[in-house]
Amino acid sequence: MSPDSSYSSTAHITNQTAFHPGINAWRIFLQDQGNSPHTVKAFTADLLLFSSYLPADRPLGDTTTTDINNFLHWMQNVRGVPCSPKTLSRRITAIKAFFRWLHEHGVIIVNPAEKVLQISVISPLPQVLTPEEVHACLEVANRSRNAVKADPRPSVLLTLLLETGIKKTECLALSPNHIDLDAAGGPILFVRYASSQYRYKERKVALSAAWVDIYHEYKSRYPIQERVFPWSPRRLEYILEDIGKEAGLEKHLSFDMCRWTCALSDWLSDMDPNKIRQKLGVSKIQWRELRMKLIQLADLAEKKQM
Repeated sequence: MSPDSSYSSTAHITNQTAFHPGINAWRIFLQDQGNSPHTVKAFTADLLLFSSYLPADRPLGDTTTTDINNFLHWMQNVRGVPCSPKTLSRRITAIKAFFRWLHEHGVIIVNPAEKVLQISVISPLPQVLTPEEVHACLEVANRSRNAVKADPRPSVLLTLLLETGIKKTECLALSPNHIDLDAAGGPILFVRYASSQYRYKERKVALSAAWVDIYHEYKSRYPIQERVFPWSPRRLEYILEDIGKEAGLEKHLSFDMCRWTCALSDWLSDMDPNKIRQKLGVSKIQWRELRMKLIQLADLAEKKQM
């Protein structure tokens, strides 16, 4: 987004503007910044809840740090509606981001949210496959592919997930025309969404020649039409679970584990972090926590090798 468009969001706002027009301008700014519809909706709702706590005629510039802290206390102890640590953390983030935006664009002289304590909630680290476990799982998948009664499904599915890091929902939505084997720069997978509100997640991901070979075998055995994987979500989960069991894993092999294993592999290969974010189809806000976890996972992987 250009600096001019950033300025235009606050051009008609002053420190005496009421909250609702200010929140609406911020919502437009968040959308222009390319944030996900979910993030924009959640942050906007958080600010509307905060504004509903304040007197109806309270202008933006009269908000104090005490107002914000009193609101947080009310929300946790008085309101009577459960507020999880994750929701509390997000609401604090929304309030701090809103007032920082107003302050940076000269709408308010003092940022009342600057000294509000941020409460960060990070979910547990995800499980990933070690290189040895990846090798063992791929060996199992290849045995099925090369058996007398060949079944390339385990190999085509597992290899795709480990290479591209796509989600289960994205995998289930794949159709043959999402795969371009003749692209100028090499085979490409198009990750697409039917709903326009998720267009920011759409992306192109490179496919290896090895996977393309498996895909050709797969298509020759299982004529596919509308979907690349015309089975139920549970059937595909069973395929991954069976691979993990036969490979002797104590972990539960899943779509999510493959996604994180792919992301960590790219991170350890020194791929540009922004390219990893784009490959996974996550917003810049989501990437903050994801990046932090990748750093921790990489540190753990390095310690295990020592």
